[in-house]
Amino acid sequence: MAADISTLEKWYLDSCKRHGVSPIKSVSSSLFKAKVKKARHEVTSIVVCLDDLKDDDFYPLLDLLCRVDISEIDAVDVIQKSSCLLSGEYVLLLLRAVNEKLRVVDLQDILLGKDLLLDLAQHGLACQVLQLKSSHFRKLNLVGRFMQLHTLNLDFSASLTSFREDCFCWMPNLNFLSLCETRISNLWTTSATLVKLPCLTELRFQNCLCWDESGGCCIPSCGPENDSVAPNEQGIKLLAEAASSNDDEMSYQISNAEELDMNDSDVNFDRREQEYSSDNSEVDFSTHHQNFSSADFLLDASAGWDDFFNLQNQDSIGTSENHDEVRVPSSSTSWHMLRKCSSCHSSPICYEHYYREYMIASLPKLKRLDNLPIEKIERERANIVFLEHFEYLPYKRMKKESVVSILCKREIRAHHRKVGTPTPVATPYKSRITPSYYSRSLSAAKMGSSAWPAVHPLSSLGNASSNGRSFRPRQFEYHPSDSSLMVFGTLDGEVVVVNHESDNVVSYIPSLGLMNSVLGLCWLRKHPSKLIAGSDNGSLRLYDVHRVSLQNHRNHFEAGSVIFDDFDQLTSVHVNSTDELFLASGYSNHVALYDIGSGRRLQFLTDMHREHINVVKFSNHSPSIFATSSFDQDVKMWDLRQKPSQPCYTTTSSRGNVMVCFSPDDKYLLVSAVDNEVKQLLAADGRLHLDFGIPSTGSSQNYTRSYYMNGRDYVISGSCDEHVVRICCAQTGRRLRDVSLEGKGSGASMFVQSLRGDPFRDFNMSVLAAYVRPSSNSEIVKVNLLACNDSDKVHSCSRFSHPSHGSGG
Repeated sequence: MAADISTLEKWYLDSCKRHGVSPIKSVSSSLFKAKVKKARHEVTSIVVCLDDLKDDDFYPLLDLLCRVDISEIDAVDVIQKSSCLLSGEYVLLLLRAVNEKLRVVDLQDILLGKDLLLDLAQHGLACQVLQLKSSHFRKLNLVGRFMQLHTLNLDFSASLTSFREDCFCWMPNLNFLSLCETRISNLWTTSATLVKLPCLTELRFQNCLCWDESGGCCIPSCGPENDSVAPNEQGIKLLAEAASSNDDEMSYQISNAEELDMNDSDVNFDRREQEYSSDNSEVDFSTHHQNFSSADFLLDASAGWDDFFNLQNQDSIGTSENHDEVRVPSSSTSWHMLRKCSSCHSSPICYEHYYREYMIASLPKLKRLDNLPIEKIERERANIVFLEHFEYLPYKRMKKESVVSILCKREIRAHHRKVGTPTPVATPYKSRITPSYYSRSLSAAKMGSSAWPAVHPLSSLGNASSNGRSFRPRQFEYHPSDSSLMVFGTLDGEVVVVNHESDNVVSYIPSLGLMNSVLGLCWLRKHPSKLIAGSDNGSLRLYDVHRVSLQNHRNHFEAGSVIFDDFDQLTSVHVNSTDELFLASGYSNHVALYDIGSGRRLQFLTDMHREHINVVKFSNHSPSIFATSSFDQDVKMWDLRQKPSQPCYTTTSSRGNVMVCFSPDDKYLLVSAVDNEVKQLLAADGRLHLDFGIPSTGSSQNYTRSYYMNGRDYVISGSCDEHVVRICCAQTGRRLRDVSLEGKGSGASMFVQSLRGDPFRDFNMSVLAAYVRPSSNSEIVKVNLLACNDSDKVHSCSRFSHPSHGSGG
């Protein structure tokens, strides 16, 4: 038989007497209120406020909570308002003591220590509502059992950028999730994580606070008249009851603090300064230093929540604040494009193109997003927008297929051909079969398995060279015929050839004071052991890497090199298709033409542009055709067989051009201008074929570079003010995937300095990523979109899963 509340109270007082401490006033008050509610046949609860509890208070409180399971108490709420003198270990013991009757847990985890946070993440908690304020996760990995949890609030987790693949895998009843003002930005990994929550119906990455002067909502779809039921009503009532059981004002100070990477094996708590990219977007993602009540974090004045604020006996926030203009979205305007209210607390994901449509289409069970209900007509429109602007799988595949079934189809088709059995001439299936159909199908099947691609840096960059220093890469190129080789040039003028498959250095050419930063690299095709290297001080050399050993002897490596006339302030070099000529450009409006065989400079082509020419590229098949891109906003096509004073044609961008390159078949020109202006032109006449529509950041220093991947099927694009690589279909412009770059350790903000698609492996690329932190070296990061990131795939969660700067190239 369950002990009555009076007996439980006596046990607590006796324990306090035994330990020589006074009873905690808030606990005694909570027990008294529980007796009153029991007499009224209402739900009884105890609220434990952790604030200012001393170590001496711990043992009597632990004795009390251990007996709750055999008492008439129905629930226990554990609340932390501000500071907590108890250690994280003691708090964890209190939480575990309650067991199944634990209802609301509201903590500022950063004040309780890393051990508590790691234990919660790995082993879970039997609560129904969990709020972790100022929880400075970096990569969230809540893999413990949270079987009763229906409400999770991680608002204002200022360091939270992403999720590990198996995050939320043991939350079968999670109904409401709030992630306002985090740093989450990747649509693909976010939706792939959330789709595994079978009961998720309400999701927030921002608050919709759009009140007019009369106190009503100025957007019709989120007004009280359209939804009389309060969002997350169950979680609201529980928090309201816990809040109203305390006399103290419930306020929380949000402060910058340590950043936690929720790894299974170790936790990093290095203090750092917050580092962000230098974009000039509207949103300030820095942490807000304000006071918020526990209600504010979960509710923030949305429709139907007046009763909660009456219980709190305080005014609703947001009604007295000044808001910027809010527009009702049309069919061509996403909600994320609305001007941000001063208290929307938006995460950066909300400012991705078609954010709302993407999330609605990806999460079919979702009923409310950012406090706005999802109506049937909006869901239908979201599915249309998704198909128009995004690729669910590569090569327009609409459904996932297993690799085994694709291989079976291929073998059956091959067998029929072998035995001479005729196939139907005009079937829909046959019409789809092309020489690359099966390889593309296999790529789509492999890529559909995970939104977390395998990403790892070349470890050979950190290997000490023969002079005892690590490499600092500045430019790199894949070998055109050997799939294992890559060359990179360094800021110190070194040229290094590596086997990027085995991660070993093959050849090392030291600078010896002859070269500065290597900005230009180009392999010869017909002589696969030779390459041209150019540095920013104008130095130009041809090296034969087979004649260069790893020894640092001047006469040894010079025996395998050819020295060309200098080209001042060089930024780019490129060899033509026959290995006879190469071009050099730089911080001038001139281009130099060199003869590789004789080592002479043949021509100095002057005044080809009005401003400096950042990149020059020969076509892949015609030895006399080349293109130039300049910061004068022009891209020009030239033919060496004609007079160099007259281009074949000129096209203009709206900003200064950073990159130009030919598609592998020379059918298209890919042009990249400052701040994400990426276009594909017809190489024959320069007409616009496709504008990829990548959103700009507003930064004039956001230098963008783009290259082809999988032949000319896809385009990869990255910019030096952003940490993301965008992958788009080269025929439709639809976005396939964004890959976010995350450096190791805290404070590891990265940006894209250069990138290349692997010419031998579909959906593989390498990215030269530089750290914002000046003391960190750049890294060459290899990305395999067809493989999973093993570090993120540790646990199995199938039980609740749905089927489902500057210059140079």
